[in-house]
Amino acid sequence: MRPSDLTTLVDGLLHDETQVTERGLDLTVNEVYVVDDAGRVDFGGGELEDATLSPHEKQWRNEDDDYQWWRLDGGQYLVEYNESLRVDRPLQVQTRDELLARGAFHPSLRVTSLDRVPLAVPPGGLRLKENARVSTLLPPEDDE
Repeated sequence: MRPSDLTTLVDGLLHDETQVTERGLDLTVNEVYVVDDAGRVDFGGGELEDATLSPHEKQWRNEDDDYQWWRLDGGQYLVEYNESLRVDRPLQVQTRDELLARGAFHPSLRVTSLDRVPLAVPPGGLRLKENARVSTLLPPEDDE
Protein backbone atom coordinates (compact mmCIF):
# COMPACT_ATOMS: atom_id res chain seq x y z
CA MET A 1 0.00 0.00 0.00
CA ARG A 2 1.26 3.46 -0.86
CA PRO A 3 0.99 6.36 1.62
CA SER A 4 -1.60 8.06 -0.61
CA ASP A 5 -3.82 4.96 -0.32
CA LEU A 6 -4.16 5.63 3.42
CA THR A 7 -6.57 8.49 2.62
CA THR A 8 -9.22 5.83 1.88
CA LEU A 9 -8.91 4.55 5.47
CA VAL A 10 -9.00 7.89 7.30
CA ASP A 11 -11.87 10.33 7.83
CA GLY A 12 -11.48 13.96 8.89
CA LEU A 13 -8.38 14.87 6.87
CA LEU A 14 -7.74 18.61 6.87
CA HIS A 15 -5.57 18.84 3.75
CA ASP A 16 -4.69 15.65 1.84
CA GLU A 17 -1.89 17.28 -0.15
CA THR A 18 -0.04 18.32 3.01
CA GLN A 19 -0.83 15.32 5.19
CA VAL A 20 0.25 12.62 2.71
CA THR A 21 4.04 12.29 2.78
CA GLU A 22 6.59 9.82 1.41
CA ARG A 23 6.54 8.03 4.76
CA GLY A 24 2.81 7.86 5.46
CA LEU A 25 -0.13 10.05 6.41
CA ASP A 26 0.31 12.76 9.04
CA LEU A 27 -2.33 13.05 11.76
CA THR A 28 -3.29 16.40 13.26
CA VAL A 29 -4.09 17.51 16.79
CA ASN A 30 -7.64 18.57 17.56
CA GLU A 31 -7.38 18.96 21.34
CA VAL A 32 -4.84 18.66 24.13
CA TYR A 33 -6.06 17.43 27.52
CA VAL A 34 -4.63 17.75 31.01
CA VAL A 35 -5.12 14.87 33.46
CA ASP A 36 -6.66 16.56 36.50
CA ASP A 37 -7.40 13.58 38.73
CA ALA A 38 -6.09 10.03 38.67
CA GLY A 39 -7.91 7.16 37.07
CA ARG A 40 -7.82 3.59 38.42
CA VAL A 41 -6.67 0.28 36.94
CA ASP A 42 -7.07 -2.96 38.86
CA PHE A 43 -6.45 -6.65 38.19
CA GLY A 44 -9.98 -7.81 37.39
CA GLY A 45 -11.41 -4.67 35.81
CA GLY A 46 -14.21 -4.21 38.34
CA GLU A 47 -12.64 -1.07 39.75
CA LEU A 48 -11.57 0.64 36.50
CA GLU A 49 -12.17 4.35 36.59
CA ASP A 50 -11.39 6.98 33.96
CA ALA A 51 -9.07 9.84 34.82
CA THR A 52 -10.65 13.28 35.00
CA LEU A 53 -9.55 15.36 32.01
CA SER A 54 -9.88 18.99 31.02
CA PRO A 55 -8.99 20.70 27.75
CA HIS A 56 -5.72 22.62 27.96
CA GLU A 57 -6.08 26.37 27.50
CA LYS A 58 -5.16 27.82 24.09
CA GLN A 59 -4.09 31.35 23.27
CA TRP A 60 -3.58 33.56 20.26
CA ARG A 61 0.04 34.06 19.25
CA ASN A 62 -0.84 36.87 16.85
CA GLU A 63 -4.21 38.54 16.48
CA ASP A 64 -4.10 37.88 12.72
CA ASP A 65 -3.73 34.08 13.19
CA ASP A 66 -6.55 31.76 12.18
CA TYR A 67 -5.64 29.22 14.86
CA GLN A 68 -4.59 29.33 18.49
CA TRP A 69 -1.61 27.75 20.25
CA TRP A 70 -1.19 25.51 23.26
CA ARG A 71 1.69 26.55 25.54
CA LEU A 72 2.59 23.20 27.04
CA ASP A 73 4.90 23.03 30.04
CA GLY A 74 7.05 19.94 30.49
CA GLY A 75 4.92 16.96 31.49
CA GLN A 76 2.35 14.48 30.25
CA TYR A 77 -0.79 15.28 28.24
CA LEU A 78 -3.36 13.45 26.15
CA VAL A 79 -3.74 14.39 22.47
CA GLU A 80 -6.94 13.94 20.49
CA TYR A 81 -6.76 13.77 16.70
CA ASN A 82 -8.95 15.47 14.10
CA GLU A 83 -8.91 12.27 12.10
CA SER A 84 -10.62 8.93 12.64
CA LEU A 85 -9.64 5.53 11.30
CA ARG A 86 -11.76 2.79 9.70
CA VAL A 87 -9.71 -0.38 9.38
CA ASP A 88 -10.03 -4.05 10.26
CA ARG A 89 -6.35 -4.70 10.89
CA PRO A 90 -3.98 -2.64 13.05
CA LEU A 91 -1.83 0.11 11.55
CA GLN A 92 1.28 1.69 13.06
CA VAL A 93 1.19 5.27 14.40
CA GLN A 94 4.49 6.98 15.26
CA THR A 95 5.54 10.36 16.55
CA ARG A 96 6.22 12.77 13.70
CA ASP A 97 9.95 13.57 13.28
CA GLU A 98 9.33 17.30 13.76
CA LEU A 99 7.94 16.63 17.25
CA LEU A 100 10.81 14.31 18.14
CA ALA A 101 13.34 16.97 17.11
CA ARG A 102 11.78 19.28 19.70
CA GLY A 103 11.98 16.70 22.48
CA ALA A 104 8.31 15.68 22.53
CA PHE A 105 6.97 12.21 21.72
CA HIS A 106 4.19 9.71 22.11
CA PRO A 107 4.42 5.92 22.12
CA SER A 108 4.42 4.07 18.81
CA LEU A 109 1.15 2.20 18.65
CA ARG A 110 -0.61 -0.40 16.52
CA VAL A 111 -4.22 0.78 16.30
CA THR A 112 -7.55 0.11 14.64
CA SER A 113 -8.99 3.38 15.97
CA LEU A 114 -7.51 6.75 16.82
CA ASP A 115 -8.11 7.20 20.52
CA ARG A 116 -6.40 9.81 22.67
CA VAL A 117 -2.64 9.31 22.83
CA PRO A 118 -0.33 10.28 25.72
CA LEU A 119 2.11 13.02 24.74
CA ALA A 120 5.32 13.58 26.71
CA VAL A 121 6.63 17.15 26.58
CA PRO A 122 10.25 17.98 27.55
CA PRO A 123 11.05 20.12 30.63
CA GLY A 124 11.56 23.20 28.42
CA GLY A 125 7.99 22.90 27.14
CA LEU A 126 6.46 22.96 23.66
CA ARG A 127 4.33 25.39 21.69
CA LEU A 128 1.80 23.48 19.61
CA LYS A 129 -0.56 25.10 17.11
CA GLU A 130 -4.12 23.89 16.56
CA ASN A 131 -4.21 21.30 13.76
CA ALA A 132 -0.43 20.75 13.91
CA ARG A 133 0.74 17.47 12.37
CA VAL A 134 1.99 15.44 15.35
CA SER A 135 1.88 11.77 14.29
CA THR A 136 2.40 9.67 11.19
CA LEU A 137 0.18 6.76 10.22
CA LEU A 138 2.33 4.24 8.35
CA PRO A 139 1.11 2.05 5.50
CA PRO A 140 0.96 -1.65 6.35
CA GLU A 141 3.89 -3.83 5.40
CA ASP A 142 3.16 -5.96 2.35
CA ASP A 143 3.53 -9.19 4.33
CA GLU A 144 0.95 -8.24 6.99
